[in-house]
Amino acid sequence: MLSMPCSAKVLVGKDDMRDYRGARVKRTTVTAIECVSADGRFLNPMIIWPASTHRSNWTTYPTPGWQYACSESGYTDSKISLEWLKRIFDPETKERANGKPRVLISDGFATHETLEVLEFCFENNITLCRLPSHTSHKLQPCDVAVFAPLKSAYRDEVDRLERAGTNTIGKEHFTSLYSHARERAFTKKNILAGWAKCGLGPFDPDRVLKDIPKPPAELTIPKVDEVKPRSYLQDDIPQTPVTPVSAEALMSLHNFIIQRHALDETSKRNLARHLQKLAKAGQTSFAKSVLQQHQIRFLIKMNDESKVRRPTKSDILGKAKVMSYEDLKEARTKRAEKEAAKEAKGKGKRGRKPKNSPLEANDASGDKENHGRKRRSTEADAPEPKAKKARMIESPEPWKVPVARMLPSGEEE
Repeated sequence: MLSMPCSAKVLVGKDDMRDYRGARVKRTTVTAIECVSADGRFLNPMIIWPASTHRSNWTTYPTPGWQYACSESGYTDSKISLEWLKRIFDPETKERANGKPRVLISDGFATHETLEVLEFCFENNITLCRLPSHTSHKLQPCDVAVFAPLKSAYRDEVDRLERAGTNTIGKEHFTSLYSHARERAFTKKNILAGWAKCGLGPFDPDRVLKDIPKPPAELTIPKVDEVKPRSYLQDDIPQTPVTPVSAEALMSLHNFIIQRHALDETSKRNLARHLQKLAKAGQTSFAKSVLQQHQIRFLIKMNDESKVRRPTKSDILGKAKVMSYEDLKEARTKRAEKEAAKEAKGKGKRGRKPKNSPLEANDASGDKENHGRKRRSTEADAPEPKAKKARMIESPEPWKVPVARMLPSGEEE
């Protein structure tokens, strides 16, 4: 299990011109379940979003074979662990095992040993091995040799995206950043080094035990003159960067000019000094050109990747616990087709002419001499109003005056 790596916070003054970037206001934890084998291979990951639904703009970057899950906390649970076994580990290792038992080594997380998980492992000839608590930093190959370069590569991808002009990095950027980071970190060399350093492949328990400091037989306090100062990173001498090929060609030309022309000692020194300045200027120019070309390629790549994400709305694609990338892609396509059909239907209704009313239909089928003119109603055509009559109602109380009330014709008292 791997949580989204984060950067360290650095407090600097407002006048400090060093290249430090501020800490983000809000951070979200995204979990990735990874698995590596002793022969240097790795399986597809399962990404766990801290949400209750799958959104369409989170998976615009193509990641075939990946699985996506949702949980309120963003961490794995018993249901997700079982789905990871069914969807990733079992189908991707069953054919290679060829009927032989498979050993799955996991950390001490409780969700890896539920009753459902144990039943599935027993039915599919999978031997589940659980590492002791608080030993993953020594016994888990991913923690020992894979996750450290993965976090470093992910931070580099985040920094590059920020330099490209992206102010806020959200879930919609995670798949593209994490995919590039995995390509750099999940190499066969790193994976095999992790298994070897853990003493698991080849099996060598002494490889781990010799790195663990043994407790002293007697407690001894060293003297002041016996304490050796530690070496820190800032004391190390940085390595000289590799010069581009074009700069080397320029230096070769510089040496050729000096050897070609026969001059006196004073002229040679002056010429060598001037050519040295020219060579340094050329090296600086070539280095800037290489960096600019690299930055341009990166910006073009980020722009092409974000083009797909910009028109994608943050719509709900599904409420399932776990969905594959193919399922999300199919759901996104169906939703787009449904919205397109709905929009086309709405345009058809807006452009349709209204139907003729019954009155206009009668007018059209009337006398041809009218030529479609409306008929004016005459007094003969108008209906006769109902006649009304008045009657007197005597009040039973002697102090009230009789009142008159109008009744429709035909109604008798």
